[in-house]
Amino acid sequence: MAVKTINSALILFALYMGLKQGWAMFSGKPEMLEMFGKWGFGDAARKTLGALTMLSALLILLPKTFVWGNFLMAAGILLIICFHLLDRDLKGAGIELPFLLLNLLIIYLQHPLSK
Repeated sequence: MAVKTINSALILFALYMGLKQGWAMFSGKPEMLEMFGKWGFGDAARKTLGALTMLSALLILLPKTFVWGNFLMAAGILLIICFHLLDRDLKGAGIELPFLLLNLLIIYLQHPLSK
């Protein structure tokens, strides 16, 4: 029971962060414009990634789409980590790493309402 409670809290945190960061990308917050701009992302690419991030956060909530949502969110985070590493920005990559590990942990613990 404690594991399901902890995983539920982790899922809610991932949902919050996914929606928050996805909206920041989609709406064009200055820090997102700067970060994605230096990587050559145009408006459409940044907005698409933001929309996919928000969608993946919502997919995590449902048991049937739980793995897909985590997979999409982890893929987006991994993409950002790769771009940070291309810039030799270990600090930026390090900041993203716990969020990638969070998605992997949530998958391992499985959806609290499944089975």
